[in-house]
Amino acid sequence: MKLIIKPNKGFGKIGVEIDEELWEDIEHLSERYGVSPGSVIEIALRGEFREPKGNLEELEEKARELEERTWELEREYAPLRFKAYGLSEDNKILAIELSGLIAENNQLKRFLRMKPERNVELRKLISYYLQG
Repeated sequence: MKLIIKPNKGFGKIGVEIDEELWEDIEHLSERYGVSPGSVIEIALRGEFREPKGNLEELEEKARELEERTWELEREYAPLRFKAYGLSEDNKILAIELSGLIAENNQLKRFLRMKPERNVELRKLISYYLQG
């Protein structure tokens, strides 16, 4: 594979031939760290490597422990989130029913030639539960 390096300013450019194995390593690094292959090459050319501070195996073990703890918390709180979702859906249904009952009540008041009530606070509350 041919890599062409262009400067930010000027017209000069450099062409370099890269073998497939090296390109696969570059792509692997770019996926691992979430950067573009161009950024990996740029860091390699500039020599801006960061050495890990501390023992790398220790840091990886600590990261694994934190990940395990995260999954434990996820398992603990998943049922609560599911119940909260169910309650929010129940609230939406109740808000829809309440909105319908208010409309029906206002229609009956008009039929009886009574003044319909405009309860703004209740409308805001219904709107809140319908949105979330």
